[in-house]
Amino acid sequence: MNGIITAKDLSMHFGEKDVFDRLNFEIHAGEKVSLIGHNGVGKSTLVKLIMGLLTPTSGEITRRSVVGQRPLKIGYVPQFRNIDADAPLSIQSFVALNIGQSWHPWLTSSEKKRVERVLEQTNLTSIKNRSLALASGGERQRAYLAQALLADPDLLIMDESTASMDVDAKQAIMDLVDQVVTDKQMALLFVSHDLELTIKYTDRYLLLRDHQMMTGPSDQIRPDSLKGAE
Repeated sequence: MNGIITAKDLSMHFGEKDVFDRLNFEIHAGEKVSLIGHNGVGKSTLVKLIMGLLTPTSGEITRRSVVGQRPLKIGYVPQFRNIDADAPLSIQSFVALNIGQSWHPWLTSSEKKRVERVLEQTNLTSIKNRSLALASGGERQRAYLAQALLADPDLLIMDESTASMDVDAKQAIMDLVDQVVTDKQMALLFVSHDLELTIKYTDRYLLLRDHQMMTGPSDQIRPDSLKGAE
C-alpha cells in the first residue's frame, strides 16, 4: 500500500515538556486507522503535525498524495460544537464555506453541483435549508462531515467527532463515515476514546503512551490502553 503519511523519528517538545519522542509510523491510502491514548498524551498535537499546523521539534512528517504531484488533501471533522442560536447560516451555506477560494462571491453551477452531491452523500438534502443552529447534534456533525468531504480528501480525520453524542447518533455517523471512506477509497484517521467504535470501524490502531507509539490490529486493543494520568 502507498504511504500517504510517513513519520520518521518524529519528536515534539513544548519547553521542558516532552510530548513524544522519535515516533515512526505510516498511514496508507485507503486504510482505516484509529489514534488512541489517554487525555494529555499528545493526540491533538500529533493531528496538528499531520495537518501541517505545527512544526516538529525534530524528525519529519511527509504527506504524499496518491494522485500525481498534487498535495495531499485532508478533510477534518472536529468534536461536537454548540452553535449560537442566532447563527444565520443554513446547513447548505455552512457546507459551502469549504468550496475553496474564488474570485466571485457566489457559487458557480459546477460548485453548486459539488455541494448538492455532498449533501446527498451525507443525507442532508432534505434539511439543507434548516438553520445550522436548529439542527440536532447528529445533523450538525453530518454538516461538518459534508464540509470536510467537499474537498474530496485523500485522508479524513475524525477528531473526537463522536464525543458527547448518544449511542445511536455515534453509530449512525460512523456507519455513514465507513460507507463514504470505503466507497471513495480514502484513508480514515479516527481519534477517539471509544474502544468499541475503534474496534468496529478501524483496521489498525496507533496508541500513544509514555511518549512512544505502539500499533496493531484494532481487534487486539487492550481495555487498559487508555489508562493513564489525565
